[in-house]
Amino acid sequence: MTVGLYETNLIGQGLRVGIVQARFNEDVCHGLLSACLAELKHLGVEEEDILQVTVPGALEIPLALQKMAETLQFDALIAIGAVIRGETYHFELVSNESCAGISRVALDFGIPIANAVLTTDSDEQAEARMAEKGTDAARVAVEMANLTIALEELAEATEEE
Repeated sequence: MTVGLYETNLIGQGLRVGIVQARFNEDVCHGLLSACLAELKHLGVEEEDILQVTVPGALEIPLALQKMAETLQFDALIAIGAVIRGETYHFELVSNESCAGISRVALDFGIPIANAVLTTDSDEQAEARMAEKGTDAARVAVEMANLTIALEELAEATEEE
């Protein structure tokens, strides 16, 4: 194997991206989605190559991601949600379980998933972070999709040798 450096690739043309958006904390989630879609378009992902679905809340995101991953139709997935601390332990439960489920789907299916589920102490913190986090999610999805494709092609070429 030749040692080299893979250059970051943020070209979204030809990539298929699935987005799962929670409806709980709807205003923040819409802000995340809007920024994400704008950046995907900026990176060259075509509108017809994006499938967006919604689920009730952050705990339902992993199952929807799993079902999308099972189709083998996507190069990357994006999880969008907002978990804002309340007065009970529920915040920790939802945050931890949602994140663990998202990571498990990514590893089980070998598909990049950009995790844009905000976990904040207040609505104000979530609103202040939603545009940047949505944009970052799009960039992560495109970058990791391209890296995954390149590594799969490298593995196939190595097998042929």
